[in-house]
Amino acid sequence: MTATSVGALLLCRADPETVRPVAHLLRERMLLVPAGAGWSVLVPEGKPWRKDGHEGAGAAPDGGRAGGRAGAAPADAGTEPVDRVVGGWATALAVGSTWPVLALWWDGDRSGYTLASGFRRPVGYTWLADGTPAAEEEAMRTSAVRLGLDPVLDVQAMEALTRADPDSDADARLRGLLAVLARAGVEMPPGLTPGEHADRLRSVAGIHPEAEQIEWAGWRDAVRVELDAVESGTLGPWMLGPKARAVATAQIAAGVPLALWGARRRSGGWIAAGLVLFAQGLLGIAYDRFRRAGGGDPGR
Repeated sequence: MTATSVGALLLCRADPETVRPVAHLLRERMLLVPAGAGWSVLVPEGKPWRKDGHEGAGAAPDGGRAGGRAGAAPADAGTEPVDRVVGGWATALAVGSTWPVLALWWDGDRSGYTLASGFRRPVGYTWLADGTPAAEEEAMRTSAVRLGLDPVLDVQAMEALTRADPDSDADARLRGLLAVLARAGVEMPPGLTPGEHADRLRSVAGIHPEAEQIEWAGWRDAVRVELDAVESGTLGPWMLGPKARAVATAQIAAGVPLALWGARRRSGGWIAAGLVLFAQGLLGIAYDRFRRAGGGDPGR
């Protein structure tokens, strides 16, 4: 790691298809690359951080959104330290999902990580440039639990990263962390290595054959991406396609006579039930037509 080496990686415990719709909501330009079975890595394309100005050693980020925008120059007044920026991104991703996000970062003077998982307070660890630990050991154990690692072997390996080792600098500490995560399926693409400059990381990620561009294109596209993700899951056949249309038709067919039967008996409850079924059926058919007309799966 050189004095000008500043970079970050966002390691997500989910496959790219799952990460994609949530990553779009960050409104940042990133590259999404597979990182092993059940893992993905996001590589920021911009550098909305400055090299100087650090949080307290080992402190977890406040989860606020980064002040700088993608592509801003490091000297801009609104930029933030790299650990705060990627910590905020990790928190935003984790809050909107069911999988943890591990933000790896380095800035020439320090290296570390921030782990965000759901609505729980993020935890993190920091090493100085020479590899000196600068955080509480308990954070490492908490991280192992939240990542679902082996409570004995993996925890012992992670605790070793908190002990003094004159032969391991900050980059080596992060590589050691990734080596532990390899037991859980992490396979970082070649070249995506802690300590590399952000420009180098983007170049390496960009030539990966399965790299995907993540870019904000407005709320309409964000909603469309989210719907595509839901429709490609287990609920998809019941939201769009022949099964969805059959269910909607059945709801309309059942709702009309049920509402009429309730009207004859002057039963407000049965009238309401019939109208709800009828409305759901109409909405189901309308949604199916809208999605097919708007670029949904034409084969459905």
